Amino acid sequence: ATSSLDRFLMVWKLKTQCRAYKFVGHVEAVTSVQFSPDGQLLASASEDRTVRLWIPCIHGESSVLKGHTASIRSVSFSHDGHFLVSASNDKSIKIWSVRRQHLLFSLFQHTHWVRCARFSPDGRLVASCSEDKSVKLWDTRNKTCIDSFLDYGGFANFVDFNPSGTCIASAGSNHTVKLWDIRMNKLLQHYKVHRAGVNCVSFHPSGNYLITASTDGTLKILDLLEGRLIYTLHGHKGPVLSVAFSKGGEKFASGGADAQVLLWKTNFDSFDYKEVLKHHIRRTHIDDPPHLLDIYPRSPHLHGEKLQSVEVNPTFDVTNTQTLDPPVIEISSSSSFSTPDDVSSGDLQYPPSSVLATSSKRKSENESESAVHNVDKQTGISPSLGNALEHIVEQLDVLTLTISILEQRLTLTEDKLKECLENQQKMLQQGRQEE
Repeated sequence: ATSSLDRFLMVWKLKTQCRAYKFVGHVEAVTSVQFSPDGQLLASASEDRTVRLWIPCIHGESSVLKGHTASIRSVSFSHDGHFLVSASNDKSIKIWSVRRQHLLFSLFQHTHWVRCARFSPDGRLVASCSEDKSVKLWDTRNKTCIDSFLDYGGFANFVDFNPSGTCIASAGSNHTVKLWDIRMNKLLQHYKVHRAGVNCVSFHPSGNYLITASTDGTLKILDLLEGRLIYTLHGHKGPVLSVAFSKGGEKFASGGADAQVLLWKTNFDSFDYKEVLKHHIRRTHIDDPPHLLDIYPRSPHLHGEKLQSVEVNPTFDVTNTQTLDPPVIEISSSSSFSTPDDVSSGDLQYPPSSVLATSSKRKSENESESAVHNVDKQTGISPSLGNALEHIVEQLDVLTLTISILEQRLTLTEDKLKECLENQQKMLQQGRQEE
């Protein structure tokens, strides 16, 4: 699944005949998208200040989660699929219940826009990064910040845990990639292999490799065990905005500002990782002891661009199998959407009836967070009650907008106050120098 500034989600069917399904619902740019671990749900975040939960079928059924007062930069599932974490320009991180489809709690300590937030594999921790140049670690049980890593060279665009949950990687606007050990609160590795800001990183399921996407138009693959750059990949005509390994690590996909999604086959490693993946699955449980695979080199490494690596350019090295104009089927979020004649039942699998029933039940419990018309039809709510609920939702939207405006004014006031204090300090320093 992919998201874009064009306000749509696209779900791609990657078979011989490529086909795309366009999900329509957000009213502004879609900034983040992720499948749930079981593949039954799709979460999306948007600049329209909402998170949407979709059932990825041809009916386009979705629920709206409202709570943020500014653009949402990222959304991600917990590894058990029970929770969502979202990060926003309103300087907050919010944790949502997927089953009940409502806000559980918010985390506040960042002093600037929050770019990204991710759950640890066991779900106990959340890592976040912000334009306040900090990477923070949160305990979801106590709802408190337990650690903070500062980077005065620039802010992090993206952060994520390694598969064992012992380290976090941050992608920096200052062209760097950093690995931190969250047990020792220590910088383990520091790579500066890009010529521009790094926008996204993704761990190989083994935890031994990291792939990075940068504004310099390249992808780079880092060997974390040897601490070196091994591949530089060209293909996008412009900044590379996102990258992600497949669940098994056999493939990875990248998305760029050139409006292209490139699918790559992983061939840089021939080792059988089945045993390694078993160990990582065990590490997602709370009481598991430390494993040898958790150990990275103990001292920080600063890597420059002089290390030898293999450069791959698809223009010369790879046969072009790109489908230039795949057929696109538009799917509206309205429940009245009718199935197109040319879509077979095998193109997009219908979720089990139990999932649909659960979704309907969730919606009847959370009318203000879902499409009211859909709930009315499914549960038999009277039109007068439906209209009242619609009015409540509209009033909540107005209230949310008012809070957003007030927060913007408060931010401006804070900036002005900060500027006045800085000017006052400068004047005092000048006065002392003149004396």
